[in-house]
Amino acid sequence: MLSVVMISTGEEVLYGDITDTNAAWLSAQLFEQGFAMTRRVTVGDNYEALAKEIEMCSLSADIVIVNGGLGPTSDDLTAASAAMAANVGLEQSNAWVDEMTAKYKQVGRVMPAANLKQAMLPEGAELIDNPVGTACGFMMQLNRAWLFFTPGVPSEFKVMVNDQILPRLKTMFNVTNSKVCHRLYTYGLSESGISDLFQSLTLPETCSLGYRSSLPFIEIKLFAPQDDCQVPILLGNMIELLGDNIVGEGCDLLNTIANLLTDDATLVLSEQSSGGFAVNWLQDVSSLSARLVVSEVMADSIDEQACVEELSTLIALRAQRLHLHAPATYTLTTGPSLTEGGFMLGLSTPDGCWCQQLMFKRQYNNYNRRWIISTVLFDMLRRHLQGKDVFGCYESLDRVASEHL
Repeated sequence: MLSVVMISTGEEVLYGDITDTNAAWLSAQLFEQGFAMTRRVTVGDNYEALAKEIEMCSLSADIVIVNGGLGPTSDDLTAASAAMAANVGLEQSNAWVDEMTAKYKQVGRVMPAANLKQAMLPEGAELIDNPVGTACGFMMQLNRAWLFFTPGVPSEFKVMVNDQILPRLKTMFNVTNSKVCHRLYTYGLSESGISDLFQSLTLPETCSLGYRSSLPFIEIKLFAPQDDCQVPILLGNMIELLGDNIVGEGCDLLNTIANLLTDDATLVLSEQSSGGFAVNWLQDVSSLSARLVVSEVMADSIDEQACVEELSTLIALRAQRLHLHAPATYTLTTGPSLTEGGFMLGLSTPDGCWCQQLMFKRQYNNYNRRWIISTVLFDMLRRHLQGKDVFGCYESLDRVASEHL
């Protein structure tokens, strides 16, 4: 079995000033391609400590990917540390100097002298192109390992891995256990609840399940070999067990909605308790934000007397008022917050209007509260578009009242 190690560099990563999203992304990419990561380590901006870690990893691993520290500033030490680990000097890559000079010229600037540092590579290293930025990557062999050095900027790192490093690895190593990741996105079930549902599943030895819980969703990942004939049956069983709590197959809730809407469908958002969260979230999916004809965010205040019948009237009045500004196919409404953690939601469609009053079963901070309210609001639309009961069942919420007009 191949031993694959990733070394992340930088004080900001080590001390948690930034989240190491590169590591999580790389781990998933490598796993799907048959190069499952066996170890990850983070080292600060320390020249000798990084050199020592590179040397140690090269003695025990087959593949080492070092991320970060290739910039032009004084705390970018990776190339020098790699040279120290290999007991070689640094040499300038004239080819990369020319490449950087051309990139600066293209934007009408003269390359700063500090960038010359980015062309200094360990002697004998092979340059890896970076079409996005000025930090080239490089690869070298040390002891038993092949080492790949990459910039820390995610957009540059991902391009380099996909276009440069993975093709090289597939040529250098004969890997036959590459896998495909099939994703199901759920809302309304807990991890333990999903685990109980899956007790009846028989998982082939070639497949494995993974879970990613990120409030408010739980993503279920089925890893299976390419073209495994058992996968369609297994996925079908999983989908049946999860029922209509699946908000997306292969994509998340908002992208599922985008795929379900007809070409001429338009949206209106009217928010109180969600505080603008829904309209901001909608901007993450360009095909949905393009359908938004009007939105409004009103001040939220706790209403002790509000009831679902009043909300239905409120939704009708809001929809009528907003319709005068811009007619829309679907109007999604969050009403005022209620006492003891309650909130009200409404969906107006050409087929009728649905209103519901829900209560949180536990305390959430303001951000998560608005996220959950927005999630249930969009889930009402998703359910309607899929021909399901608009009022779903959610383990973390109690439904106090509902009405369909």
